[in-house]
Amino acid sequence: MRFSSLLAVLMLSSGVASAADCVVLLHGLARTSMSMNPMQRALDDEGFETVNINYPSRDYAVEELAEIAIPKGLSACRAKDDIGRIHFVAHSLGGILLRQYLSEKEIAELGRVVMLGPPNQGSTAVDQMQGFPGFDWLNGPAGLQLGKGEGSVPLRLGPAAFELGVIAGNRTIDPITSAVLENPDDGRVSVEDTKLDGMTDFVVVDHSHAFMMRMRRPIELTIRFLKNGSFGE
Repeated sequence: MRFSSLLAVLMLSSGVASAADCVVLLHGLARTSMSMNPMQRALDDEGFETVNINYPSRDYAVEELAEIAIPKGLSACRAKDDIGRIHFVAHSLGGILLRQYLSEKEIAELGRVVMLGPPNQGSTAVDQMQGFPGFDWLNGPAGLQLGKGEGSVPLRLGPAAFELGVIAGNRTIDPITSAVLENPDDGRVSVEDTKLDGMTDFVVVDHSHAFMMRMRRPIELTIRFLKNGSFGE
């Protein structure tokens, strides 16, 4: 028997618990941490330690938001007792913030990452609608960086160099925005544009961008990926 296997057996037989993994939850643009509450409760029930981060998504550019949200989540996880890996579950803009952070820094304890509806290839909707009155007020500096044009942050970031599962939605509750997106789409980003080179697994669910992170199936798929590194589809 290998030493590592023997050690695990001895720990279990002696009643010593293994370190728990911590999950940082990151909400999307113009949302708050409340939007991730159902996901957090489900992860708590599965035995994960969780940190549900709130950050001012409409007030700063992607680069600044990444330096606000990611260190805040890491510090909160590291402050907990006996933590193992640190995973991330990110909706929409949250996934881009993590990519931005990892383009400049390393996370030693980084585990697995699930992104829900991420505009990994940018969103045509930003390019087509940013001239509409009120768009910049509603979406802030970061929102203007999520298109496919010259100022696109997602398109200048590299492929995934970590275990990444992407969940895309194919339902929309916004026909106006969907009219400028490649079908299928979730009302904010096309299914194709959620994909990222280097991702470990990919799945499409019958939900819209606005609500997918609160729905049972995406939550179940997220838990499965964090535990097994696969959606199991």
